[in-house]
Amino acid sequence: MTVFDVARALPGIEALRSHCQGLAMLDAVLSPEWDARFYSYDAHWAEGKQMASMRDGIGGEYAIAFSAAGAYVRGFDHESLMSPWARMDVPAVWPGVVDDVPEVFRPYVQEPAFCDERGVPAITCCLWRGTPDTLWQTGAIVFPEEGDGAPDGADVLFELLVDRSPEAYAKWASEYYEVPVDVEAVRHVLAGHPLTAEIVAVLNPDIELFGLAEDIAEIGYPT
Repeated sequence: MTVFDVARALPGIEALRSHCQGLAMLDAVLSPEWDARFYSYDAHWAEGKQMASMRDGIGGEYAIAFSAAGAYVRGFDHESLMSPWARMDVPAVWPGVVDDVPEVFRPYVQEPAFCDERGVPAITCCLWRGTPDTLWQTGAIVFPEEGDGAPDGADVLFELLVDRSPEAYAKWASEYYEVPVDVEAVRHVLAGHPLTAEIVAVLNPDIELFGLAEDIAEIGYPT
């Protein structure tokens, strides 16, 4: 699965936004320590902008910027042959990945939070969708032929955005956090239903709803 497949599998912008908030809320409940979380969401990232993010702790990450203009998705797999630092003396983004990004989303390509200290974008895959658009878009990319798996890392980076089922998250989270994860509680949260003390207790009996106040406010999740 490359970024082309992800573009066909992602839902609309608002559905994706809600799903990302759900992932972040679930991670916040299961992992009170922010540094141990995979998924995060900042509903106050910048004026009129929100950001969903994932970081796997071993060099894989994505960021999704939501704004009135639409949504811009950046993914980075540090082991990918398409990494700007993989095969070039002078780091450079793989041809086609960002060449066709519309002007309204161009500032995100050079956003300091998405680049290294020299301003090189940390990116191996990219998607975007304007508010009036009916489809997600990608650049015209010729992928490297060598290597195993998806050359741009999209198959692993966006796994839980493509498979948005409660079962998929529960299975992943139970393995990552090494605790049983209740599928019905996950279903409740991913559906965007208000977070309750009962749901929190089912997911993590060691934390209470009031202890999540800051996370709830940051994520913008309903209670």
